[in-house]
Amino acid sequence: MPKILYAPASPYSAKVRMAAAYAGIALEGVLTDTNAEPAELIAANPLGKIPALVTDDGEAVFDSRAITQYLNRVSGNALFPRNPAKRLEAERLEALADGLCDCLLAHVYERRFRPEEKVHAPWLDKQWSKVVRALDVLNANPPKLPKKITAGQIALRATLGYMDLRFAGKWERGHARLKRWAARFDEKFPELKPYLPS
Repeated sequence: MPKILYAPASPYSAKVRMAAAYAGIALEGVLTDTNAEPAELIAANPLGKIPALVTDDGEAVFDSRAITQYLNRVSGNALFPRNPAKRLEAERLEALADGLCDCLLAHVYERRFRPEEKVHAPWLDKQWSKVVRALDVLNANPPKLPKKITAGQIALRATLGYMDLRFAGKWERGHARLKRWAARFDEKFPELKPYLPS
């Protein structure tokens, strides 16, 4: 069985684990502490980042977008539509969700790894302004939730789950439609909820 090296709080890990579950691909989860730089992680991804997938043949696949593409191929297109325009829409939504996570993690790491007197508030403000812009765009036109979803919708749900975990009470104002979208996602796809960031 393929292995996924992951951390429960990671939105990128959540995305690929949700995508695998949705595509019907069983993965063996391996809890991984990136700060410890375990040999198994470094062997799978020299950058020492999660998630990293290790196939049954021992081939490593990283980062999360490469993993969703890999899962799509082995599942016979369960995560991305064949239609080029619809596929681009799914890829663009995944990229926006991942970009949002990049800004959020920059925010978290700035506070976590710097002494308080060295935390750079203008940098945090800049990252948060990007977050708000992206949320505004998504809230104005939330993605549809048809019976068959894509890696794009899954990525967005993982991102909102991460925001609930790390930024509860800070992101929701002005984004009620997105909050409702996340609740509808969980109602329609309850089997994916256990993989949300925690």
